[in-house]
Amino acid sequence: QVQLVESGGGLVQPGGSLRLSCAASGTFFSINTMGWYRQAPGKERELVAVVTSGGMTNYVDSVKGRFTISRDNAKNTVYLQMNSLKPEDTAVYYCNAQIRRRPSDYHRNYWGQGTQVTVSS
Repeated sequence: QVQLVESGGGLVQPGGSLRLSCAASGTFFSINTMGWYRQAPGKERELVAVVTSGGMTNYVDSVKGRFTISRDNAKNTVYLQMNSLKPEDTAVYYCNAQIRRRPSDYHRNYWGQGTQVTVSS
């Protein structure tokens, strides 16, 4: 069974920083792209940032220059360093990973349980 376990959310003042972590556990063959999505109240879930297995990254325009995504392939973990946080960054943040459980399988999307990030004074 594959699980994504997130940590690092919380309450922070505008201009502050948080670091989210997401570790994949269980038995699987490989992980392709890993990423972070977020969903604010009353809004659709949106992509925040992704990183490929080779380290290529992509960000939504609203977080460019403020957020940095990275991954440690040896630990099957993806991180999101969030700096200069704004109230509009408030949302539940979800980890996503494309995981192949066996060599003969296709990559399948897995999701974490979500972690709340609140930016408020």
